[in-house]
Amino acid sequence: WLQLEESRGGSVQAGGTLRLSCTISGNTDTALCMGWFRQSPGWERESVAAISYGGESLYADVVKGRFTISQDKDKSMMYLQMDNLKLSDTATYYCAVSSRYGASCRHSWEIHYWGQGAQVTVSS
Repeated sequence: WLQLEESRGGSVQAGGTLRLSCTISGNTDTALCMGWFRQSPGWERESVAAISYGGESLYADVVKGRFTISQDKDKSMMYLQMDNLKLSDTATYYCAVSSRYGASCRHSWEIHYWGQGAQVTVSS
């Protein structure tokens, strides 16, 4: 059993920086991969970044070079550093964890646990 709690999101101007964090509590040994997703009204939830079961950091093409995912060694915290934010990055961001062996955490169907969501608004 795991519980995920995200930091508050925020509002930032285009080109700015924001860092999201996610506190993971419970049996963190079962957190076999971790990731961040986002969703805008009228759109499906999409993967932004993930650390796969094999330890590989994976990014959506639209955020490569701008976003960085990281986690603490004990898997109690996960972060998403977002640099050079764009208007199109405005969304609700969710941290996510899977207990599935071999999962990438890049697909919603792999996810067992979700954070409550954090609103990120980028303005011009």
